[in-house]
Amino acid sequence: MYAIVQTGGKQYRVQPGDVLRVERLAGEVGDDITLDQVLLVAAEDEFQVGRPLIDGAFIRGQILRQGRARKILVFKKKRRKDYRRLQGHRQQYTALQVKEIRLA
Repeated sequence: MYAIVQTGGKQYRVQPGDVLRVERLAGEVGDDITLDQVLLVAAEDEFQVGRPLIDGAFIRGQILRQGRARKILVFKKKRRKDYRRLQGHRQQYTALQVKEIRLA
């Protein structure tokens, strides 16, 4: 059984037991979390597609880690104009483990 869930403006394909990194969600390490924006649920030969969401479906998971991703460097330059800018960015994320997929 798997599901397509939307969080942080992105869509993820999840199965029970998966560990995924999503945009930062509120909560502490060890907290249970519920994602209720489920777009699709599939099991063996049958599947349900939401329009746009499946009513009553949700994903239950547990927060494993709150962290920050590797630094990326943003470098801007205009040649022959003596213009250079260097900026760094570290995106915050939440690592969570999917416990179960539930339908209404």
